[in-house]
Amino acid sequence: MARFEISTDYLVQTLVDLLNTPSPTGDTDYAISFVQGELEAMGIHTDRTVKGALLAHLDGHRSTKPRAITAHVDTLGAMVREIKPNGRLKLAALNGLMWPTVESEGLSIATRSGRLVRGSLVLVNGAAHVNKDASTTPRNADTLEVRLDERTERAEETRLLGIEVGDFVYFDPRVEVNESGYIRSRFLDDKACVACLLAAVKGMVEAGATPAQRTTLLISNFEEVGHGGMDSIPADLHELLVLDMACIGEGLQGDELHCSICLKDSSGPYSKDLSDRIRTLADMRGIDLHPDIYPYYGSDGSAYWRSGGQAQVALIGPGVDTSHGYERTHKDALTDTAQLVAEYLVEE
Repeated sequence: MARFEISTDYLVQTLVDLLNTPSPTGDTDYAISFVQGELEAMGIHTDRTVKGALLAHLDGHRSTKPRAITAHVDTLGAMVREIKPNGRLKLAALNGLMWPTVESEGLSIATRSGRLVRGSLVLVNGAAHVNKDASTTPRNADTLEVRLDERTERAEETRLLGIEVGDFVYFDPRVEVNESGYIRSRFLDDKACVACLLAAVKGMVEAGATPAQRTTLLISNFEEVGHGGMDSIPADLHELLVLDMACIGEGLQGDELHCSICLKDSSGPYSKDLSDRIRTLADMRGIDLHPDIYPYYGSDGSAYWRSGGQAQVALIGPGVDTSHGYERTHKDALTDTAQLVAEYLVEE
């Protein structure tokens, strides 16, 4: 049986708050500050890295085999690539953004002055009554443009709004929590896991428990572009547990109702010894953990190893449907993930 009580109310509310806090890769300060506030409210000391990630430090009963747990707060998004002569905007994607999934989405342009300018992403010449090819035109960075909700028809007028090349773009997350337990939103990758980590630590603290080993928590902010996982992790680390969304799709065992463990991804297999221990721990605590292999996937664990990290690495996370699109998961998967993290923290 599980040893900790995970507050689902806290977990879900924390997730909703995080999802509504924009944090595309490269512009994550608000979300990092949110997580920092939550941890320090639990009495946990935190530091910022030079790159802007968040570190938290948990004393353990021992420091013989130090551990770390990481989850990333950065998400997909875009930046202004060009101000067109007609005042509309071309965008550059931040890594794995799938353009068809954000067509017609509401968004905000974050200007250097702090002003947010609203708009939406639409097809160039997108009127079906004018363009007979509107339904078949490929959706990509060149065929989609930002239509600003301001009176602007020239590049000069758009610049007067404070908009410039390089400004970050926040797509509306459209968070919805349903009575059935499903949660729909953009950017569950990886804010779902950040919320799970916070709920796990909160459950452990409220139970008066202490981690078995000295443990570092890393909330990374550059995972989506491949260099978040090595940021200021201690050199004497023995184990790194990565929390990231679990894939759902044809040929996989994971689903939205459970936590999954990734045994191999595009970068190769994760550590067999640590993965087996986590699977055994899940069995002991009654957590239905689904093993899987992800064909097109990488994580902060991969980045950590590529940077020369020598610790064992394992990866778990809640099942998330339609990754990098309009995603969905379930409270049960979130709770199981948080429960397993709490159990791992104190496991001898």
